[in-house]
Amino acid sequence: MMYSPAPMHIPDGFLSTLMAVILWVVSAISVAYALRRVDKDLGERQVPLMGVLAAAIFAGQMLNFSVTGGTSGHLLGAALATILLGPWAAIIVLTSVVSIQALIFQDGGLLALGANLFNMAVIGVTVSYFVYTSLHKLARGKSWGVFAGGFAAAWLSIVVASLAAALELALSGTSPANIAVPAMGGIHMLIGLGEGLITVGALAFLYAARGDLFRSGGAAPKGGAAVWIFGLGIAALLAVLSPLASAHPDGLEWVAAQKGFLETARSPLYNLIPDYTFPGISNTALATIVAGIIGMLLVFGVALGVAYMRRKKKA
Repeated sequence: MMYSPAPMHIPDGFLSTLMAVILWVVSAISVAYALRRVDKDLGERQVPLMGVLAAAIFAGQMLNFSVTGGTSGHLLGAALATILLGPWAAIIVLTSVVSIQALIFQDGGLLALGANLFNMAVIGVTVSYFVYTSLHKLARGKSWGVFAGGFAAAWLSIVVASLAAALELALSGTSPANIAVPAMGGIHMLIGLGEGLITVGALAFLYAARGDLFRSGGAAPKGGAAVWIFGLGIAALLAVLSPLASAHPDGLEWVAAQKGFLETARSPLYNLIPDYTFPGISNTALATIVAGIIGMLLVFGVALGVAYMRRKKKA
């Protein structure tokens, strides 16, 4: 049986207006600072990789995987982006993905977009960076540091981001902390295992095929165009497979339903491609594939465009 991916991010209504505005300001400052740092740190080989990774993460996030108890999880991708690009470019990549999801696919509220960016792009990348670099240094250049660090970074980025969301819900008066924190933390500890396994699998493939991507400061790899085309092909394949996503609610929606605040979610102000289903196509699977490919190309273009503009400014 084929399914469409479920919405994944905090909708409007879950957070108080004050909390949403504060997180919008914090996220805007964080992204602006990341853009400034990207000017200094962005290398030639990272420019196309930013677009390819954004497309792959977007498509990968559409493939919700079943966890347990009638819930599902999805890829965050913060650890993978951080390991391959560094923290500043990774923040831009996650910002591109999450923003397109909210603006075009009505996944996550517009007022809550600052919170979603803060949890996934800022906290997810920050946690991934410190965990990965710590274990990588401990490994002293040995390959196990890449994989152990990648798994730990991926798992912890999911857990810490979920705990941040739980605290935001508590501070908004939506759900008490003694209910939201253990519920969100518990289910996302399981979801984080899936994130860790996906991240390690991707790292193992890239480490074997393009080990140069793990060496910072290198020149653009030979045959780079073929690598980027192959990467976009993988992203397109994930988009084609997106109708197979689990129909179970994701961790946040499941907790909201279990703890009685799901009904506080507000409907979006407008609908373009809601629920990752392209309007006007009667076949649900085809509508989901078309939506996925459109989203993949949009985030690819946005991330690549930002990268080229920052690179041009640096030059």
